[in-house]
Amino acid sequence: MKFRFLYLAFIVFPFFGCQSRQQFPARITLGVVSFGENEQLEEKYGELKKYLEKELNSIVELEPTYNERQAVTQINQKGWDLVFASPGLAAIASKQSTYVPILPLEGGLNNRSIFIVAQQSPLKSLSDLNGKAVALGQPGSATGYYFPLLNLYGLTLSKIRLAATPKQALEWISQGEVVAAAMSLEQYNRYRTTVSGSGFRVLYQDNNSVPNGSILVSSSLPQIEQEALYEVLTTAPPMIPASVGYIANAEVPNYQELIGVIEKVTPITDNIQQQPAVLQEKAIEVPSENGEK
Repeated sequence: MKFRFLYLAFIVFPFFGCQSRQQFPARITLGVVSFGENEQLEEKYGELKKYLEKELNSIVELEPTYNERQAVTQINQKGWDLVFASPGLAAIASKQSTYVPILPLEGGLNNRSIFIVAQQSPLKSLSDLNGKAVALGQPGSATGYYFPLLNLYGLTLSKIRLAATPKQALEWISQGEVVAAAMSLEQYNRYRTTVSGSGFRVLYQDNNSVPNGSILVSSSLPQIEQEALYEVLTTAPPMIPASVGYIANAEVPNYQELIGVIEKVTPITDNIQQQPAVLQEKAIEVPSENGEK
């Protein structure tokens, strides 16, 4: 569905848009990852909820999940009608065709994947992580899980721990449980001052461009309802997009390259639970002509 052409359709057929709003379900679920900050999310999305409820004559329920792993479960089960998804979640949802991206979220360079170490750490490069304990984010996170696995490909780590939140990953560094942790630049800037200790620094910043996240609608919704949500979000007063961080006049990101990264690292994800964790695929042993391997 090419939503960039829908605006013209709404101009030509305004009555159609009004009818779609009148027929909207009595309840809409809005999914988002909270990292445990539910009260802040209620405040952040409060005006958007009121606006959607008024325009669609529906009750909008904010349904946060703790982290990306739980969000992937909700996406697989089509548990939400509308999702504010990070890049990794948006790529997974669009690849599985369970959700349709309609508008981009803000992000830009803040989406870059980085590795963090303690300020006084002697480590100087990613290769120095070989044989060390490292924290990654949850499956579903482009910047905390998929791109870091791509960066670490070929190394053998003593242990990999999956942090429930970026803050927990920084706490593990501060407590000496891991020597490095992966997350987005935006997450690092948000949480680094919330963790006590001697401070942190960036060990490595990935140069790959990470697409912005997206607002997605469930493919289970009738097309008329998907289009109504798009119309309401694109014609919202400027304070609404600004408050929740979406761009009302832009095309959705292309997730094909990110999907390629996810597919490339998926074969080594089973190795994460091993100690040591060998981050490369096992070589396929081909028998010789005499039957020996």
